[in-house]
Amino acid sequence: MNPIDYIIIGLKVIVGLSILNVWLIQPTKPTKWRGGDATTIIEEFKVYGLSKTFCYVIGFLKVSLALILLASIQFDSLTLIGSIGLAVLLLGSIIMHLKVKDPLFKSFPAFLFIVFNLVIIFFSI
Repeated sequence: MNPIDYIIIGLKVIVGLSILNVWLIQPTKPTKWRGGDATTIIEEFKVYGLSKTFCYVIGFLKVSLALILLASIQFDSLTLIGSIGLAVLLLGSIIMHLKVKDPLFKSFPAFLFIVFNLVIIFFSI
């Protein structure tokens, strides 16, 4: 393996574990990144005008795609599914932050992970 392969693996681990952390470990904990004045993920979706059901659907998709991205470390054919899927959902996160006129810093994690996913995609095609 060349050095870029190790960087891509590192990016996959960072993105995958970070998404799992947000959705499985810290969904009810307040963070400075949540939209509006929300303290939980469900409250954040309400700030965006989205339902609790939609929150669960997005959560399922993000967790599934994060697991796919992590699995792609061993099964390279899964890389584009995980990275493209997460990049699209993260773009949706940024759009929601903009919709409710959040300060730009609240979009930073989603923006950063989109960049990471674009790097993964670029070196995977």
